[in-house]
Amino acid sequence: MALASKIKELRLKKKKSLQDVADAVGASKAHIWDLETGKSRNPSIELLTKLAKCFEVSVADLIGENPTGEGADPQVVAMYRELNELSPADRQAIQAMMDHLKSRKPKGSP
Repeated sequence: MALASKIKELRLKKKKSLQDVADAVGASKAHIWDLETGKSRNPSIELLTKLAKCFEVSVADLIGENPTGEGADPQVVAMYRELNELSPADRQAIQAMMDHLKSRKPKGSP
C-alpha cells in the first residue's frame, strides 16, 4: 500500500482529523494533506517516525516495508525468511533477477 493511502487509512481508523495529525507531528495541515494525496512523496525520517508514533504503528508498517505486517502475502513472507538463509552473493543474484523482472513490467501495471 502506498504511503499516501496508508496515512489516510490510519488517520481515519484512529478517527483523527488532518489538524489532529498535523498538531501531533508538528507539521502543517496542508503538508499532511499533501502526504495523503501523494503530492508530497518524500517525507523526512523524522516526520515518518512522528507519524508512526501518532498512529501507534512501526515506521516499517507505515511505509509498507514490514514483510510480516498486516495484509502481508504469506508466500512473500516465506520467501523473505528463506532469503535470510542465503549467502550475500546469492541474495545479490536474486536482487539482479528481481531488477530484471521489474524492468520488463510495463509502467503503471500492478
